[in-house]
Amino acid sequence: MRLPWSLVFAGGCSALLLVTTVFAIGSSAARAQQVIGIETTAVRIPNSPLVTLRAAFRTGSVNDPFGKNGLNAVTALMMGRGGTQLMTYEEITQALYPWSAMIDVQFDKEMTVIVGEVHRDHVETFYPIFRDLIVAPRFEPSDFSRNREFLVNAVTSTLRGTDDEELGKQALNSLLYEGHPYGTPVQGTENGLRSVTLNDVRGFHAAYFTADNLMLGIAGGYSEGFAEKVEQELSTSLHRRERVPLSLPQPRAIDGIEVLLVEKEAIATAISIGFPIEVTRRQDDFFALMVANSYLGEHRTFNGLLMQKMRGDRGLNYGDYSYIENFIQDGGSRFPMPNIPRSQQYFSIWIRPVPHHNAHFALRQAIRELKFLVDDGLSQEAFEASREFLLNYSKLHVQTTSRRLGYLLDSRFYGHRDFLEEIQRRLPRLTVDEVNAAIRRHLQYDNLAIAIVTSDAEEFGGVLLGNAPSAPSYGGAVTDEILAEDKAILSYELKIDPYDIEVVPVDTMFESSSWTGVLN
Repeated sequence: MRLPWSLVFAGGCSALLLVTTVFAIGSSAARAQQVIGIETTAVRIPNSPLVTLRAAFRTGSVNDPFGKNGLNAVTALMMGRGGTQLMTYEEITQALYPWSAMIDVQFDKEMTVIVGEVHRDHVETFYPIFRDLIVAPRFEPSDFSRNREFLVNAVTSTLRGTDDEELGKQALNSLLYEGHPYGTPVQGTENGLRSVTLNDVRGFHAAYFTADNLMLGIAGGYSEGFAEKVEQELSTSLHRRERVPLSLPQPRAIDGIEVLLVEKEAIATAISIGFPIEVTRRQDDFFALMVANSYLGEHRTFNGLLMQKMRGDRGLNYGDYSYIENFIQDGGSRFPMPNIPRSQQYFSIWIRPVPHHNAHFALRQAIRELKFLVDDGLSQEAFEASREFLLNYSKLHVQTTSRRLGYLLDSRFYGHRDFLEEIQRRLPRLTVDEVNAAIRRHLQYDNLAIAIVTSDAEEFGGVLLGNAPSAPSYGGAVTDEILAEDKAILSYELKIDPYDIEVVPVDTMFESSSWTGVLN
């Protein structure tokens, strides 16, 4: 039996202002407007049986105070997995279950989203619960203890203990963004979470979950006047605080190859590679890099070169992918979760856990393929195939009304009318020369951050420094062509300075934050 609530980890104006834009989305009409400080995107689909609401607040882990990392996450859970002034958490759960309704909460660096979905027959009774969770959380001490402990366990037991893949990716973030507000997991740190109090949560909710910080999305088969009602009630019920634009420091420069080795008993080695880039969806070059990245490592497809060569040809591991922005998989799909936008992004390669004896070879191969991409670019044939794939694949990103609504909200964050429509407009105009020029401007292979989760980390660090050939071991036969290529890969030099390797016991990861400043 699936519970009606679930959880996902993933962050004005004072006078009346009404500006409406209407545009077609299939058989629906959507409008984007700002009313009394709330940015609203409404998509009415009269024949849809569902109604989806997304209350996306421009707040996230970057707003956590020093020493209380995780405060935003706890506050989010007190709305998404807590009660209201009128109903306890248990009463809400019992009310939602017969309707097959759901309320999710997700939080990231800069945005926190409360998502609700219900059949349109029950929307009038569902909406007041959804509204009150946002504007009038119960802040019950027992809910606070349960939610804070859940997050502590997410760091100490899940992240450190059972999820090596996510541990590697979070370790990469810590290395990339050392001394930066992005460097802390969105769940918080162990010490930060334990220092958060219920009064901290009350104050944070009043300061950041405000009408001026809200991007509201409504979609589906709601009745005439429903969207306006939601806008009006949220705008008058939420606290008001003029939104201050986020001002982030620049991430530190990566100098050479920097390696963070996390010592942990593991059956395989998880590897994440990356570096900051200055491109987000706001920039024209993002669309060119989409094509390049799809060629190199589209997530969970065999379209990517890394997947073809590392898994398909050699069977090194389950998957190998690359990304030009922060990526969180949406549930069991292959697609990115919407509403995790960031003002700063990074390029990364994710090598899913590979047997220890092949880890050095896999690392070499991934960096070598990145070098070829940067030095040689895409051929005309590869460019055309990758572009055609993306033009069709991107249409699959919005298979549900909720995802469509999420993408429209992200479009507003990045300054687009409709990001997915922008892909369809821009990609046919791209040339292979423009893509290769964008690769040369933004991608490189000399200055890399590498996070590795492995057993015997000290020993593996010595192997990396020694640069000795790392012949792979395969479970089956491979072609002579692959064996010939292996000779070049196994001796590919990784220039690592001994001072740029750090070995850290897993139990010390994510205890505290390296960021000591305050934003907003």
